[in-house]
Amino acid sequence: MAFGQAALALCGRREWSWLSPAVGLALLTALCWATVRLPGDGVASAIAMLVVTLGCALFLRGRVEGLGEAVRVGAPVALLALAAASLPFIVEGRFGILGTSFNPDMSQHLLAADRLAHGEGGQLLSQGYPLGPHAIVVALGKGLGVGPVQGFGGLTLAVAVLASLTALGALAELPGGRRTLGALLVGLPYLVASYLAQGAFKETMQALFVLGFAIGLWELSRRRAAVDGGNPGALGAVPLAVLAAGSVFAYSFPGLVWLLGAVAIWAALEMLRVRGTPGGAAALVRMGWRLGWPALVVFAVLTAPELGRMLDFREFETFDPGGPGLGNLFGQISPAEALGIWPSGDFRLSPGDGAVPAVGFYAGVALALALLAYGVAWWLRRGEAAIPAALAAAGGVYVAARAGGTPYTAAKAVEMAAPLAALVIVRPMLSFEPAGLRPGSLAAVVKPALAAAFAAGAAGCSLLALGNAPVGPAGYSPALTGLRPELAGSSTLVLAPSDFLADEHGTPYIAWELRGGRVCIEPAVTPAPPSRPNSSPPQGVRFVITWAGSGPQPPFSDLQLQRRAGSYLLWRRPGPLRGPSACPLIAVRVARQGEKQGG
Repeated sequence: MAFGQAALALCGRREWSWLSPAVGLALLTALCWATVRLPGDGVASAIAMLVVTLGCALFLRGRVEGLGEAVRVGAPVALLALAAASLPFIVEGRFGILGTSFNPDMSQHLLAADRLAHGEGGQLLSQGYPLGPHAIVVALGKGLGVGPVQGFGGLTLAVAVLASLTALGALAELPGGRRTLGALLVGLPYLVASYLAQGAFKETMQALFVLGFAIGLWELSRRRAAVDGGNPGALGAVPLAVLAAGSVFAYSFPGLVWLLGAVAIWAALEMLRVRGTPGGAAALVRMGWRLGWPALVVFAVLTAPELGRMLDFREFETFDPGGPGLGNLFGQISPAEALGIWPSGDFRLSPGDGAVPAVGFYAGVALALALLAYGVAWWLRRGEAAIPAALAAAGGVYVAARAGGTPYTAAKAVEMAAPLAALVIVRPMLSFEPAGLRPGSLAAVVKPALAAAFAAGAAGCSLLALGNAPVGPAGYSPALTGLRPELAGSSTLVLAPSDFLADEHGTPYIAWELRGGRVCIEPAVTPAPPSRPNSSPPQGVRFVITWAGSGPQPPFSDLQLQRRAGSYLLWRRPGPLRGPSACPLIAVRVARQGEKQGG
């Protein structure tokens, strides 16, 4: 957060700002990506991160007002957010790869980070894929000596904490307990918790930047209204530019759609608001230009080196409506999930497909929808259009993705809207005594009851999603993935330790790493299971992979050791194969939880 607060201080903000967590992460992402490919294979990133952090801390001495109060307010929020985000590891009783068996994408991210850490390229790098978060993981690895699994896990938890702290920027007027509750509901709404549960750090980072941008725009409009003459500082919009740059490094050019949409809708609403004021529209345009050009310059400077990669990213498979558009989904997800009450441990399920009857989903959605409508009216009635504008932009992105994209991209659009929907609901909902209502009146009694019902439902659903998260192996090596070219076109039997398969979601992990071929996965047990009664691999199997720790002896009598790859041994069956293989094909978009043997 020192990064962000230092940037805000350079822009003229002497008081503590809850934008600093999001702005700081955006700057850290840009810094690490700018330095990760320098000589040293990530060492330069670690040094740069340390030097800049110390420099920001020294710069801020005597330049921040309200720091003690910020610590008092933020500490409980940070601790509770960290505890909630850590629930997957608490339930499993160990640390490991988040989302194993939910989402295969972490396999590519781990490999990309490993190659960055060794100064190598890779498929994601060549495709223009945004690798800013991966650069942070590499820097953490070089600076703290942690592996990529720990690095991505730590980044994912940190984003949950930073999002909850950022939400405090729009909740400062609430009493302490309600403020803490509101920050947690906004920082970890159901869909954000669900994406965290599948290890989708990139989407949670982008949701944080969208939330921070909306709150920053809201703060800017409030400062404009509070300053005589409607002229906040000339650098007032620069933090928004930094958030936009962070969005590019985490999500490439698609991340800008939410931000530009929010600005456009907010500007239109502001024009409508001042249309009857003499010179109001002209003043608004002048202010927009005065604030806009420094922000645009900062954004251009930060993102100019990434322009070519953004152009390359246009061809990424996710954007092809005719491509593998489902990803790890079962179908289109409901946009109602963005409202926060969806009582299912798996966000991909339809109402009634889990333990809770469908009526439970519909009742929760009806309550949240009513509160959302009230919230939008509450914000607009106060002349504070930035947050509703950002939500409207997110809704527009979802409609566009649903109409012209894939279910996979549409689901991400719903996730981005979730923190904004929560903020629109939570801020007015937790104001129990709004102007015009007498304490003890019917409205003053009903509103706390509705607030309690929503808070209980939303918090319970988020915790359910987090508690249902699978946690995979604690270590990672690219060696297993490195065997894929050698195995292509042949069937492979993997004999893995039984505790690895049973306790660490090892079957889907192996399927991740060996996708694209026919693979059978079985426990390495003695005596041999019935599938291989004659001390011979199953029919049609050419290769067998075992763990090096199981010893150098072949698991079958007719195998030859092909080579050792890290902690794995690759065995080859010589001669002709009889009959077709019964091993399932592991598709490139790896199978879902319900399919057998990771196939």
